[in-house]
Amino acid sequence: MSFRWLKRFMPRGLYGRAALILLLPVITLQLAISVVFVQRHFEDVTEQMTRSILYDLVYLVDAVNAAPDLAAAQETAAGIAGPLALDARLPVTEVPAGDLRRWYDFSGIVVLRVLHEGLPTLGPVHLPDIRRMTLWFETEHGVMRVGLDRGRVSASNPHQLLVWMVVLGFLMTFIAYLYLRNQLRPIKRLAGAAAEYGRGRIVPYHPSGAVEVRAAGHAFVDMRNRIERQTQARTMMLSGVSHDLRTPLTRLRLGLGLMDEDEAAPMIRDVDEMERLLDAFLDFARGDAEDDFETVDPIALVREVIADAHRSGQAVSAGAMEAGGAVSLRPMAVKRALQNLLGNALRYGSQARIGVVMGARSVRFTVEDDGPGIPAEARDEAIRPFVRLDPARNQDRGTGVGLGLSIVSDIARSHGGMLRLGDSADLGGLQADLVLAR
Repeated sequence: MSFRWLKRFMPRGLYGRAALILLLPVITLQLAISVVFVQRHFEDVTEQMTRSILYDLVYLVDAVNAAPDLAAAQETAAGIAGPLALDARLPVTEVPAGDLRRWYDFSGIVVLRVLHEGLPTLGPVHLPDIRRMTLWFETEHGVMRVGLDRGRVSASNPHQLLVWMVVLGFLMTFIAYLYLRNQLRPIKRLAGAAAEYGRGRIVPYHPSGAVEVRAAGHAFVDMRNRIERQTQARTMMLSGVSHDLRTPLTRLRLGLGLMDEDEAAPMIRDVDEMERLLDAFLDFARGDAEDDFETVDPIALVREVIADAHRSGQAVSAGAMEAGGAVSLRPMAVKRALQNLLGNALRYGSQARIGVVMGARSVRFTVEDDGPGIPAEARDEAIRPFVRLDPARNQDRGTGVGLGLSIVSDIARSHGGMLRLGDSADLGGLQADLVLAR
């Protein structure tokens, strides 16, 4: 039997699940004890006490029935009822139609059953509260009403055990929850540090808590340090390669400047292309390492990118601008990502449009173009580094090393987001959504 349908009702947070783990055994134990207590206390004890008073009632009814006349019956009832702590009245004219019991009076069920089984002449029985009870009997001299203390047939204050059990259960659960919360806090700190690192932020973190949690924390710190060292090594290597390659390229450019202009023009274009590819490799290597998080208005950032594009003579227009407030991001990295998307759009299309929409948990930058687009089955491949989709995008419109979308995807992941590719409903080309976590 599958219990997957229960997952929708389960708490999603760690504290909620821990509380559930604590409460379920406590509630189950209290229910089990309550059932046993009700069975033993409300039934067995109540039945024994009711049978003990039953003998007094049988003796009283038999004595009244044996009296020769009404006067003798009244005298007999008064003489017996007093020592037995009973209140007997004979005869009475007002007789209820049936038994009376409150719906939550469980011990009253046992009292009524035992009395009716032991006294065939018993009439209605009223149990209005926990203090008094009244019975009516059919006798030889008319109807007799007998009143007595309810405590003689039911245990007094039977709810005290239940109350103490519930109070102590909640108290111990609260104490256990406080202790468990201290054990869960290191796990939350580890999850928070991992989530921040996924967004590109390095927050102070020191492993603490139980041995297993400390081991996971140390493993995370070692992994984070190793990734940072690899990133720095990659950046330094590419920076060194870039610096070393720029020197001979500069000498080539100077040498070509001394040659005939017509003969040198093709070689100068090759040198320019090599420098552009070198810059692309360097951008891919360093990502957004030199950029820090800042609180930025997304609309102002998009307008700045559009203004830079207009100064370069690019056909870029503004799309939907639905942001509210500022967000924390790396402005230089996001600008580089948007510029890469715009350059990619204008390389294969004649116009591009950029917009921004802010949600509760994310901010989405959208770049659309009127180019040929990318087939749905090739979009995942297009984001991979060093991939050029010749059939999908006309390579006559421009050249590249296949790092533009990969750089954008890396920047998105460093912000805890992603790059989504789709079709533009308005322009008919490619739509690239740069989604960043807030």
